[in-house]
Amino acid sequence: MPQSAEKILDHAPLFREPEYRKMLAEKKLNFECPHPDEIISDQRDFTQTWEYREKNLARKALVVNPAKACQPLGAVFAAAGFERTMSFVHGSQGCVAYYRSHLSRHFKEPAAAVSSSMTEDAAVFGGLKNMVDGLANTYQLYDPKMIAVSTTCMAEVIGDDLHSFIQNAKDEDSVPRDFDVPFAHTPAFVGSHVDGYDNMVKGILEHFWKGQERTQVEGAINIIPGFDGFCVGNNRELKRLLDVMGVSYTFIQDASDQFDTPSDGEYRMYDGGTKINEVKKALNAEATLSLQHHNTRKTLGYCEEVGQATASFHYPLGVQATDEFLMEVAAISGKEIPEAIRLERGRLVDAMADSQSWLHGKKYAIYGDPDFVHAMARFVMETGGEPTHCLATNGTSAWEADLKKLLASSPFGKAAQVWAGKDLWALRSLLFTEPVDLLIGNSYGKYLERDTGTPLIRLMFPIFDRHHHHRFALFGYQGALRVLTTILDKIFDKLDRETSETGVTDYSYDLTR
Repeated sequence: MPQSAEKILDHAPLFREPEYRKMLAEKKLNFECPHPDEIISDQRDFTQTWEYREKNLARKALVVNPAKACQPLGAVFAAAGFERTMSFVHGSQGCVAYYRSHLSRHFKEPAAAVSSSMTEDAAVFGGLKNMVDGLANTYQLYDPKMIAVSTTCMAEVIGDDLHSFIQNAKDEDSVPRDFDVPFAHTPAFVGSHVDGYDNMVKGILEHFWKGQERTQVEGAINIIPGFDGFCVGNNRELKRLLDVMGVSYTFIQDASDQFDTPSDGEYRMYDGGTKINEVKKALNAEATLSLQHHNTRKTLGYCEEVGQATASFHYPLGVQATDEFLMEVAAISGKEIPEAIRLERGRLVDAMADSQSWLHGKKYAIYGDPDFVHAMARFVMETGGEPTHCLATNGTSAWEADLKKLLASSPFGKAAQVWAGKDLWALRSLLFTEPVDLLIGNSYGKYLERDTGTPLIRLMFPIFDRHHHHRFALFGYQGALRVLTTILDKIFDKLDRETSETGVTDYSYDLTR
């Protein structure tokens, strides 16, 4: 046997042992009924051609590997950013297991959420009884301060009305009548996780603000971060910057502590999050700023309705993006940008100049959520790189127009192509026919890296196959410095691999880069 109690092999080398190779080969031969290797090879080669690319990009009725998730995932993430809030998804248990596992695998933390456990009978007769029982159980078992209700496609297809269901549940004493149960309809068959986030945050604000009198507090600012897999590092970095400036602010939806709890012997089902009282007081803020424009359109629209000034950004990553955010904060709050922050900016610019010779002219393919792609393309151009392919499966025509305008403003973006609504199988064709130097996205890009040989940089949710990236900021000047270092490390690692053969390529295997 390849292993014993004294010699335990990891699964990777274990399945390379002769016994397993033989077993897997026999299973493939006897059960897969595969085509001959020549045909498979021919088809693989065909998928790398321009002819196949044209067919691939013309697809309309089929999606292969979309770079997005469904609305309820965004709603569950949004709920995690409020004080002692339990996310309650009106739908099946399997759907909620997906949302929880997706968040847990990325953050390496437990992700609490419950469901109304709808099954076939509820799909026919409606899920009111599930809601009544589910809210009662959630309130009694998990002791939340708030239960945030969202929906899956099952509940949406049959037309369950959350407002009336929640009211009926309160009438039957599932929860006290004055207990906070905000809700949002989040149909999984339209939009994406960013829309679910938007709907849930708007639903929570509407729950607390509707019908309340507003007394404006001059200089007070609300910050809505948007759906962000790097919220742990990003939110803390932004708080640091705002504290240095002395700004009065409220983070609306802050999941940084919830997804970064310490190991100290005490399990925390809830940790951190925006205080309920702070959400109520946030109605009086002078302005609400969104860090992700395409992620919070409905929420910002509601903030405008109640009389607040609003502004939005495209993920404040890089020099100019951070400049714009800080200057807007300074203008609203009346606070000066202190010298300490100016020094951070100067250090970032200096680092970019130090590495310019290695970054200039590098070609990138970038995919992910709309605001992230916008921000990353902008930062890449600041370093002298060329964002050749910019793809967002959940990108809209408005996003496409915004990004094309940005790309046209720089000589480094003149040849860039913007792909709204396309998936990662389409990106595979693009990488084969118009290769780039680096691919920026999430863990799902590892299959593109394997197939096309394009080095992958993981900077986007979800990251399953690497640990703790989310603990470090991408926002601000410090965050941009980390992104810069990450890109450079990937460039140098690739160069070292390509110049390591003794006596053949090692003339460039340099100690100093």
